[in-house]
Amino acid sequence: MRRSLFTASRVLLAVACAAPLVLGGCLGGPTAYELGEVPSAEDLYKEGREILDEGSTFLWVFDMTDYQKAINKFQDIIDNYPYSDYAVLAELAIADTYYQDEEWEDALSYYRDFSDLHPDHPRVAYTLLRTALCHYKQSRNEGRDQTFTRLAVANLDQVQLRFPSSTEAAEAETLWLELRKRLGSHVLLIGDFYLDRDEFQSAAERYRSVLNEYPGLGLDPEALYKLGVCFESMQREEEASRIFQVILDNYGDTEIAEAAAEYLPAQQVPAAN
Repeated sequence: MRRSLFTASRVLLAVACAAPLVLGGCLGGPTAYELGEVPSAEDLYKEGREILDEGSTFLWVFDMTDYQKAINKFQDIIDNYPYSDYAVLAELAIADTYYQDEEWEDALSYYRDFSDLHPDHPRVAYTLLRTALCHYKQSRNEGRDQTFTRLAVANLDQVQLRFPSSTEAAEAETLWLELRKRLGSHVLLIGDFYLDRDEFQSAAERYRSVLNEYPGLGLDPEALYKLGVCFESMQREEEASRIFQVILDNYGDTEIAEAAAEYLPAQQVPAAN
């Protein structure tokens, strides 16, 4: 009886030891990767997309997506299948994953590389727009340094110049107008800085710059008025009067027109209806 129990125990032990190999590592044996069996490029791409799609937001506050794990899947495609169509898709997917994770500089690097390596690819307009958006996400309000704003505008220019009929160009134009106005407002604030210190010539140069470089963005009336004030303060009354008259002729129902009228002789100011 003891011998049969011992024999049975040895059989069970042998089966238990063999099971991990038979089941492909289910009980802790080597994985497919460890055995050198890399999944296909298509499967790796699907796995990466699934990781991103399955990422959840805990209580609508905490993003639980494992971005790095998804990136690793896409990188495996590039490393193991560098000449496949999926390698190109993986490059763009890595850029998008970094963008989704708000890692702007890493996303920028991959979007730039994609545009440089695949200049004729149909998604280049998209990568240029995303490059601009990465700069935009790092830009500051008009009272701060505008380096990132200028970089965003430069890329938006490229989208509209190179791909004028694309859907990206339409989106780029809307953002372009917003950022151009921010740049103009920044120059206005510099002008105000000089005006507050009675440095009228330096202030006038900034206001004129707004009118010449950022016209039609809603900044013209204020820039005109303050330029007129600078000329008036520098005893250039004739030039100042012409500017104030332009304001009255074009912006007659605004507060700025009322302020401009105070600098003009009564006979030049049109009577109220």
